[in-house]
Amino acid sequence: MFLMGILIGAAVYGAYVLSRCFFRVEEGHLSVLTSFGAARTETDGKTLRTWGPGLHRKLPWEKAHDIPMMEQALELAGEKGGQTAMTGDGTVLRFDSTLRYVPVRDSLGHFLFGLRAPVEHITGLFSCLLRNEIANFHAPAAGPETVSGALAATHQAGENSYALIRRERRLLSQRIEAFCHKEIGRKYGVQFVGVDLTDVLPPDELDSALNAVIAAQNESDAAYARAGAECQQRVLAAARGVEIARARAAATETEILKLGEFLSELDRQNTLHLYVSRRRSEVMSESRTVYLKGQ
Repeated sequence: MFLMGILIGAAVYGAYVLSRCFFRVEEGHLSVLTSFGAARTETDGKTLRTWGPGLHRKLPWEKAHDIPMMEQALELAGEKGGQTAMTGDGTVLRFDSTLRYVPVRDSLGHFLFGLRAPVEHITGLFSCLLRNEIANFHAPAAGPETVSGALAATHQAGENSYALIRRERRLLSQRIEAFCHKEIGRKYGVQFVGVDLTDVLPPDELDSALNAVIAAQNESDAAYARAGAECQQRVLAAARGVEIARARAAATETEILKLGEFLSELDRQNTLHLYVSRRRSEVMSESRTVYLKGQ
């Protein structure tokens, strides 16, 4: 019985050791092996040795570090649900941003072993860079050579930082990306693709005022739409009335022309005075009061 227990324990230990001798790398990932803290390198002793997708063997005491080589999206807001930054005019804004980066195969050592917590370090670094860019962000100066350029410059001078950053969000992201490529490069073992400002929220003290402005704007748009529809209806009714009046005038004109032709025909036949006398008698017979002009 004791021997059976030893055999079972040895079999379990052997299965455990055997499971430690293999590791699997998923598609789109690379793996690096370390032995007691030292990474395995190529023959030159400087470049890390990497393993691609598939099943590989290793020594039981070696540890495999899996690294995704696809483009990574890192939420800079973290668990706080947004970060804050102060603009040049002292306005405190809340913003949500996403960092996109790709690990560099030739510099994986800096990413894995150069930093104790690489993801947290990159998050803090770019949060500081983003705050610095927001604090020093200014819109590109418009050329004052023309009247439109002077008006644009005057409008930008009176524009607050919140409206400016929301309007020039793409320009701010491009400046941050250019700064990262120029000053940081691949220093941390990653290649920075870009920073996306997903949302920029106003400060709490301006939130209600902005909501009131938006409500007033919506109300004015609705009133403008109603006034436009009413004016359009009036224009259509007036056009319809003009068409009806034109048709009545044409009918009256036709009737007058026909009557004129009839009277001309009577005049040619020398019977016009008889027709006039008869019509006068008919009118006089139907009237209740007759006014005669004295001689």
